[in-house]
Amino acid sequence: MNREFVEALTQVAVERGVTADELIAAFEYALRQAYLRQRGYKQKEVEEGLGPVVEVQLDPQTGELDVLEIRTVVEKVENPDREISLADALTYDPDVQVGEEMEFPVEREEFTRIAVLAAKQVLTQRLKEAERNRVHTEYKDKEGEVITGTVARVDNRGSVYVDLGRGEALMPIKEQIPSERYHPGQRVKVYLKQVQRGSKGASLIVSRASEELLRYLLRQEVPEIAEGIVEVKAVAREPGSRSKVAVMSHNPNVDPIGACIGHKGQRIQAVSSELGRERVDIIQWSPNVREFIRNALSPAQVGNIEVDTEGKRARVVVSKDQHSLAIGKAGQNVRLASKLTGFEIDFEEAEEITDLDAAILRASEKEEKERVSQEAKNRFESLFADSDE
Repeated sequence: MNREFVEALTQVAVERGVTADELIAAFEYALRQAYLRQRGYKQKEVEEGLGPVVEVQLDPQTGELDVLEIRTVVEKVENPDREISLADALTYDPDVQVGEEMEFPVEREEFTRIAVLAAKQVLTQRLKEAERNRVHTEYKDKEGEVITGTVARVDNRGSVYVDLGRGEALMPIKEQIPSERYHPGQRVKVYLKQVQRGSKGASLIVSRASEELLRYLLRQEVPEIAEGIVEVKAVAREPGSRSKVAVMSHNPNVDPIGACIGHKGQRIQAVSSELGRERVDIIQWSPNVREFIRNALSPAQVGNIEVDTEGKRARVVVSKDQHSLAIGKAGQNVRLASKLTGFEIDFEEAEEITDLDAAILRASEKEEKERVSQEAKNRFESLFADSDE
């Protein structure tokens, strides 16, 4: 061995994304395994630790390689592969004593072409293991984050493989946006949903259908959410088609819906564009379950709502002309509202909303108008106070 060989190993390590120490350790392990196989031990026996004790040491500075057999000095030899009699040991070292270990260099000529090929196979295997361990270590801490990657390929079953830079991730069909088409070289934002270590190495699963991707994009586009002034309380999503997001404000001077929509809808349009033109409805969250369900069913206007909190069911009175709007196309509106609120929603159709229902609806609308009016007033007073200062 020489210095050039070590430099070549180091270069391979850089290309494979592992450290030089990892690769040298893999090489030492591979050479040890090959030597034992050369001595006639089967793979299973080698894995069980049978055979002589062999140490392989490659000096990363000089490139010097030492292969040593280690034997223990004993009075009577029972295991010739690992022991040497005191009488024989004294011929090598007159001062040796029972119980000490002796090192016996292995000549390089003892390595045949078959042994070298075996070493190459083991080295390749260990290198792959090192790469997999590195991928797992690097991405485990990023689980639950959104990462920008590049589409590497799409297989026959429609699964998409995304290059994340230091590893390749799988995006199964169920984690894709149905309306999107992916092609090699395309840059995409994906949610790193799962990082697992399997028998074949690290498994990275990414998603564009996850609700967490929508939350991330809202944080990116809406400063009030990033700063914690506006909070996203719940998200219900049918990827590529429509989503409902419930928000609330921790500052009475900030309208959470207006903050998310932005001037002329610019903020919500940016989010929608990133999700394949998915429609994103922003609604006001309320601690009052009835009010929350009412808001979730918008744009439909509904009447009285009866809630079974234990059974997580709600019975909603809706007029005939609002019934189809409340259900939505193919049941999408009520399905999203149910997912958003956590309540199964049943409708009771009425020819017209009763006086009680109308009163409830008017009260709700009045309360909302007063809230918006008060927020506007507070904002005006805040601006006026700032100008005085």
